[in-house]
Amino acid sequence: MKGITVMMTHLSIEDPDDGCPLLPQTVGDASPMPVFHRQYVVTKTDSRDFLSRNENLALSLLLLIGCYSAILIPAYFPLDTGSSLSNDYQQPKDLVLLNHSASLLSVPCQPHWCLNRLRTLACCANLLDIPVFVQAERPWDLSPPQGLHGVEEHLALALASLPQPGLPSWLKGEGSCRRCVVVGSGGVLHGTHLGSHIDQYDVIIRMNNAPVPGFERDVGSRTTIRLVYPEAAPDSAIEYTKTTMVAVVVFKGLDLDWLTSVITKQPLSFWSKLWFWREVVESIPLRPENFRILHPEIVHKARQVLKKYGLKQGHMPTLGASTVVMALQLCDQVSLAGFGYDMQQPHARLHYYETIRMSVMKSQVVHDISAEKLFLRDLVVSGVVIDLTGAI
Repeated sequence: MKGITVMMTHLSIEDPDDGCPLLPQTVGDASPMPVFHRQYVVTKTDSRDFLSRNENLALSLLLLIGCYSAILIPAYFPLDTGSSLSNDYQQPKDLVLLNHSASLLSVPCQPHWCLNRLRTLACCANLLDIPVFVQAERPWDLSPPQGLHGVEEHLALALASLPQPGLPSWLKGEGSCRRCVVVGSGGVLHGTHLGSHIDQYDVIIRMNNAPVPGFERDVGSRTTIRLVYPEAAPDSAIEYTKTTMVAVVVFKGLDLDWLTSVITKQPLSFWSKLWFWREVVESIPLRPENFRILHPEIVHKARQVLKKYGLKQGHMPTLGASTVVMALQLCDQVSLAGFGYDMQQPHARLHYYETIRMSVMKSQVVHDISAEKLFLRDLVVSGVVIDLTGAI
């Protein structure tokens, strides 16, 4: 019982009612440790342990946050390594391009420049004297987009809605010399500051929904002709504020119905809308006389030329290549801006208006980019056209 008595000597147990000890005090040979001393020792030890756990918890949280930041920040805010490096590297090149562009504009327009040089190219003899816009019905041997066979009824309705289906008077001007620029969507335009130069051309041609507002510094602010098909027409009215003409490229009969609807302000039926592969714009703020139908002979002749450069079986020319062929019919001098895909730089911008990279072009199977690059390069080397951005 002595061992039990020694343990109890360290307890201070009192009756809560009268404060008297419930157990008798036992006097031993050794002096018992005061209760408050034992309490002090225990309290000090607990405090030290508690602070250590706080420090460990704080350190663990910091490490955890650091690890998550290293993983999540690049995912939500990807580093644009391609553009950040290329912008610094290309700065001298941009100055060269600007100086070259300025020197071209300082020289008077040279009449028949493209036509005279195009005649010397064996590949391109059939690119002369092609009609630009459809202005009358006639027998068609090929289906869209190389002809209008099978969509004659749709064409008749569209032509009936066009007050002036052929070339407008301002593009017929005899004796005048026209300088044109075809503005592509290539990422090479990003950061060039060519916008003020582009705006000085007589005819500025753009394609599909490549935006202008917000990118004027690099691509200019005016649009003379915008070539579109319904699914790729800009859906914002502001894109048409400085646009003179919209020309529709026909890939199917329904494209002509869409044009008729836009001109006459008569909506398409619900059933017709279902056949477009994406939602199409229903209204374009231009007058009826400002619409045209691109002549399918343009696409057909562009495809014939590209076959000589190894165009893959079944492939069609891009709208960019067809637009260049169209420009050769309209203009005395033609410059290109934003053309050329450099597949050796997979991290470069594909388009000037978004951060999609060049590497995605490897997965496209609709167009033969290699054949088109050879074609455009021949045009540049022979002096038929001028490459303002140096990517061809």
